Amino acid sequence: MSTITSSLTKWQKKKLCSLLSHDRLSLLFKASVHGYNASTFHQKCNTQGPTVIVAYNKSGYVFGAFTCKDYGQTGQNVVDDKAFLFSFNDKEVKEAPLRVFSGNPQYAFTDTGPNFDSLRFLHNNTATVYSNHAATYIFEPQQMHGNDLQLTECEVYRVEDCGGLLEKPWRNVQWNSERRKALLSIISGWKPSVSSVKQARILLVGHVGAGKSSFFNSINSVFKGYVSSQANTGTAGTSLTTQFRTYHIKPGSGVSHVPFALCDSMGLEEGLNSGLDVDDFASILKGHIQDRYQFNPSMPIQPESPHFHKSPGLKDKIHCVVYVIDTSKIKLLSDKMNDKFAVFRNKTNQLGIPQLVLLTKVDEGCPLVAEDLKNVYQSHYINKMVQEVSAQLGVSLSAVIPVKNYSQELEIDPQTDILLLNAVVQILRTAEGFFDDLYNPEERSE
Repeated sequence: MSTITSSLTKWQKKKLCSLLSHDRLSLLFKASVHGYNASTFHQKCNTQGPTVIVAYNKSGYVFGAFTCKDYGQTGQNVVDDKAFLFSFNDKEVKEAPLRVFSGNPQYAFTDTGPNFDSLRFLHNNTATVYSNHAATYIFEPQQMHGNDLQLTECEVYRVEDCGGLLEKPWRNVQWNSERRKALLSIISGWKPSVSSVKQARILLVGHVGAGKSSFFNSINSVFKGYVSSQANTGTAGTSLTTQFRTYHIKPGSGVSHVPFALCDSMGLEEGLNSGLDVDDFASILKGHIQDRYQFNPSMPIQPESPHFHKSPGLKDKIHCVVYVIDTSKIKLLSDKMNDKFAVFRNKTNQLGIPQLVLLTKVDEGCPLVAEDLKNVYQSHYINKMVQEVSAQLGVSLSAVIPVKNYSQELEIDPQTDILLLNAVVQILRTAEGFFDDLYNPEERSE
């Protein structure tokens, strides 16, 4: 799946949330990705509850429409006394948004499409908006869109309330320096229960932009004591990781031994001959693919390849698979992407490898967590997302771990470290299940 990102700036998103009196916007539809057509609009946006359409033009205007009612393709005019149009000029960011209410309390929009009479988005299934400023909503065209009706983008967001904080945390975490030291000690003292294996090999798998490489960089940063960027990260539409990489973390922060290696792979994508191939995935799990193999999405690795390990040992295999999912993208995962996750999970199950899910970017998913990371396990919204991922991927609730990677920070943060280290401890405990299932007691450590 190509990364689907919002075109709203932080200032614009903050202004919209303030205008809507809600905590967050969840992107449902992006015309430049999904197409400027009503059928796809309805596929993505029907029965989603309160939504806001956001249109952009070359003149720098950001304008659109809010409704708290559902789209449903009934062909009827929908009454919504809370609906309104809005606009602000990106070139004059200090100016408060223009807010225009309906002049007709009996009419808000037509649910066969994003048709607010005065503004009709995706007009004739093109990147244009039809503007009739004398209709239900009365506005000055220059103020609304600068008379520029050619769109550069059109997005639809579900308007959500984060649900506030729960009375009690649904997982207990200690957020002090003693706990950070204790987690480092647990990690340093862990070792596989099989003597032939010195490090657990952890494979990170996820959709493009989920934060796989960022997770390695973040863990590496914890041990280094400063923010580092060894693995390539970014927001490109396709996977930045094109090689199979095995990353070994150097001991640091008082830790004498790091008992795990993180393996990074191509991101999962929907298209044919794109993203990580399931056959390559199986070869990685079995230990056949060596470090720095260059993936070829149109053809899986062949036994004659110089990077193909023909006789891998237990130490070369993957001992735990960690699926990495962006909190903000959970509801954007298509049926094709969910099917791909299911195929990968089935293959992993067949090989008896335990699995875990990392829920990344929790601070972007919930403003209460962005305000204070210690709210992560009291956030009603994050709790809801954990439950959705659990049901969607078919894993237990205890196997879904929220984390925040280092992204824009220049210095490490104790709370971020604790959340990351807690995830590592859970990963190692999950990997231990792989060794517990081995039937060769002679290989076990004393």
